[in-house]
Amino acid sequence: MLDFFAIFSKGGIVLWCFQGAGVTESFTGPVNALIRSVILQERSGTNSFNHNALSLKYKLDNEFELVFVVGFQRILTLTYVDKFIDDVQLNFRDRYKNELEQGGALKLLNSRFEFEDEFHELLREAEESSRARGPVSMKTFHESQKSQKTVKSMIETKGGEKSKEPGGKKSKNAKKEAPVAETAVGDVGKVGVAVKTAEDGNQGLTPEEIMQKKREEFMQKKREEFFRKRMGGVTATEKPSKSPKPQKPREKKKQEWGNNWGNAKMLDYSKINGNSAHQAVEPDKDATAEMGVQLDSMKGDLRSVDSESSGDEEEEEEEEEEEERVAVTSQSKESSRKGGLGGMFGMLKGLVGSKSLSKEDMVPVLEKMKDHLIAKNVAAEISSQLCESVAKKLEGRVMGTFTTVASTVKKALQDSLEQILQPKRRVDILRDVLEARSQCRPFVITFCGVNGVGKSTNLAKISYWLMENGFSVLIAACDTFRAGAVEQLRTHQRRLNSLHPPEQHGDRPFVQLYEKGYGKDAAGIAMEAIAYARSQSFEVVLVDTAGRMQDNAPLMTALAKLIAVNVPDLVLFVGEALVGNEAVDQLVKFNQALADHSMSDKPRLIDGIVLTKFDTVDDKVGAAISMTYITGQPIVFVGTGQTYNDLRSLNARAVVSALMKA
Repeated sequence: MLDFFAIFSKGGIVLWCFQGAGVTESFTGPVNALIRSVILQERSGTNSFNHNALSLKYKLDNEFELVFVVGFQRILTLTYVDKFIDDVQLNFRDRYKNELEQGGALKLLNSRFEFEDEFHELLREAEESSRARGPVSMKTFHESQKSQKTVKSMIETKGGEKSKEPGGKKSKNAKKEAPVAETAVGDVGKVGVAVKTAEDGNQGLTPEEIMQKKREEFMQKKREEFFRKRMGGVTATEKPSKSPKPQKPREKKKQEWGNNWGNAKMLDYSKINGNSAHQAVEPDKDATAEMGVQLDSMKGDLRSVDSESSGDEEEEEEEEEEEERVAVTSQSKESSRKGGLGGMFGMLKGLVGSKSLSKEDMVPVLEKMKDHLIAKNVAAEISSQLCESVAKKLEGRVMGTFTTVASTVKKALQDSLEQILQPKRRVDILRDVLEARSQCRPFVITFCGVNGVGKSTNLAKISYWLMENGFSVLIAACDTFRAGAVEQLRTHQRRLNSLHPPEQHGDRPFVQLYEKGYGKDAAGIAMEAIAYARSQSFEVVLVDTAGRMQDNAPLMTALAKLIAVNVPDLVLFVGEALVGNEAVDQLVKFNQALADHSMSDKPRLIDGIVLTKFDTVDDKVGAAISMTYITGQPIVFVGTGQTYNDLRSLNARAVVSALMKA
């Protein structure tokens, strides 16, 4: 029934394995896929993984750093697998505990783990226990727990709790309850009158009339509070002793505009990159040289997003660690004072930190962490999966000295978030452009995303970055749907070329626009632009596409056609840093549409992410986690402002620090 069962360390040493009869394929392929796709990417929230026709179940043993994996055919429904893998783990740990505690990769390699007999015995017991059993008869009413409940207990649970205030005191408006004899639910008919008189003042009223009465009392109370505030503490039924003095109207201050009130330069207080306020450019002048002064050079790799007050964060971490040490030490001293010699041993035990974590210990901390992540714009589903992954990663692990459960869970979650944001593959566009140039072809980047996220603006920023590194750029205006899209790109082209005039580097401008107007086929325009770039020796082609919602089937089909026909080198999804749960829906449906309308066996999906409006979210940067977790692709660019040089690369540590900040 089972295809294989493998036990290996997290360092990659296979300790023991089993392969079923008639299985020719090795288990290394599925296990390596499990390690790459789940364990290394912090997706171990669920204990199952599908690879081709196999279904894999796994369990982590964090105390001895072991992984137990079982594989079987997906078409089979094996209900005993979860219990079976737990039994194998416990038996293997108990039998080889000494060898595992000694540690060391060489010792594990030299050790021999004879586990065949125990494994087959456990497998036989699991298969026998899962055989079909006879139907279980239903309990009678008298055998159920419901029959043991009394009417009084039911009334207390419904009304008694609500009649109390949060502080534990009874409310002034709480109804007096009539005493009710303890009677089984089966005798409800005998005590109907007692239940009727449970609420004082509501005898003979229907539930609708009771609700209406309470609503009127509530509204009367609100009206009294309103008049009390308006009349300075006097209720609506009381007459004020003295009429309140009328307040003098506040005088409106005049706005001093000065003599040159029509000059727009006096109203321009904006700053660029921390420099002093720049003067507005006159409309009749060419927007050229002054922009060159404002923008910094962007040659080479992009700067990463700056970490805010990293020194302060380190000081806060040190303070938290010091507080934990003081708390543990004081607790140990207290127990030593009370317990004498036994307390002294308790103190030593607290100092060495020999407690192993259980899931019950971590549940309160993980709940707080999940709520914290959701408040920072991480999608709710992904927050739950991350906390589940951290729980499985820490369950059974021995805590360190002077550490608490909260600090341990927080550190593990922080490491997991950094691991998620670390790119699985480095996207080096400058290197790839040079490689494409050596092959005498342009490097093609396609931008896609929903409406209004800033695709055209960030395309212009990337164009400026490529210009600064000496590459010629052709912009393909494939947004033939939105009015003004072509004119927007033409304005960007004119301003970018004004920063690098043609006389500085030759007759041809750095940036050119390829457009065919509106209402045309976007895939055809992109194909013509790429052919034109190849004939004119352009090094980079940036394809701007129309914004589309993920539920718009015709536009999603058109996007999939454009990517399938032109086969760009890079497909970038442009998303906002403001979104939370919506980011998951957008990316899942964009990838699904590209897969459904692909013309090849291996569909082309999103290769990277451009995260825009990053400067508007402060520390609510959870969208970065949501997007990278869903796609598994890196965030290539981060937009941090409105000027051409407001483009950065992602700093995983800075993002996680902002995310974990209270």
